[in-house]
Amino acid sequence: MPVKDAVSNTNKDRGATRRQHLLDLFPPLTPYSSGFLGADKTHNLYWEQSGNPDGVPVLLIHGGPGAGATPTHRRFFDPDHYRIIIFDQRGAGRSTPLGELENNTTENLIHDIEALRKHLHVERWHLFGGSWGSTLAMLYAIRYPQQCISLILRGVFLCEQEEIDWFLYGMKTIFPEAWEQFAGFLPEEEQHDLLSGYYRRLTGGDRSIQLGAAIRWSLYEGACSSLLPNYETISTIEQKQHALALARIEAHFFMREIIPPEKSILTQLDNLRKVPATIIQGRYDIICPIRSAYKLHHLWPEADYVVVPDAGHSALDPPIRSQLIQALENAKNIN
Repeated sequence: MPVKDAVSNTNKDRGATRRQHLLDLFPPLTPYSSGFLGADKTHNLYWEQSGNPDGVPVLLIHGGPGAGATPTHRRFFDPDHYRIIIFDQRGAGRSTPLGELENNTTENLIHDIEALRKHLHVERWHLFGGSWGSTLAMLYAIRYPQQCISLILRGVFLCEQEEIDWFLYGMKTIFPEAWEQFAGFLPEEEQHDLLSGYYRRLTGGDRSIQLGAAIRWSLYEGACSSLLPNYETISTIEQKQHALALARIEAHFFMREIIPPEKSILTQLDNLRKVPATIIQGRYDIICPIRSAYKLHHLWPEADYVVVPDAGHSALDPPIRSQLIQALENAKNIN
């Protein structure tokens, strides 16, 4: 499929045309059911359903890994049409124990999604995932293509070494201030191996050092996620706990779960070719640069490929948000 530019190509003012057609989130809604799925002796996974109980199932797969889902995620979906299913992956969000690394692997997470499908008696569903959520959505669909109505993928992440190296070192080209604060948490002699240094501190026995490392890690990622820098604060106990879970799980996956070249998602696309898919990529996504999405598009031309010219990584960047909602509107016509 040809590249679809998210901006109108008419002779009208392009910025005004784009703003006119931006789609907004649906109103807030409350789940009609929720619970916990026992994944193993350690992990209990939070899940919830909202929208139309008799609607078309759609599963939101959150990013990170370890970020967890939020109430805002429900609002991407038309609640009259979709049966909206959201869950928190192992160690993330409302799942317990928070930040747990034991038995927390990519393979476990793929198994968890299929277990959740069976638990909720879903025959087939749409998958909606961004960043790490795009990785997990593709890996699940490669394994279980017959269970997938379609895929909507944002901010493509292939979980390969060059992407991790970019996250740790390359992003300083664009956000040097944020990177200096991130790297500066470690002694200068350890800054050649940021991942190992952070992993030791995030998994060590000193809680104050864990939290300090987690806050620096999370602020770095947050500052680089939007088209315009977003320098957040992490001050409450709950924010610190979730920052620690995110940083621990991301560092864990970046250390232990990188996909080697011989098992790259790009070499396993044959199972996906019959699954309708839309890839939505911000041109200025710094967390997951467009290079990975472009490689995926080149090898998977059957998927629609939408480059959003004025957006970064965050699903809440208005142009990205609008394209995601449009993709979900388009998916209503897929059986």
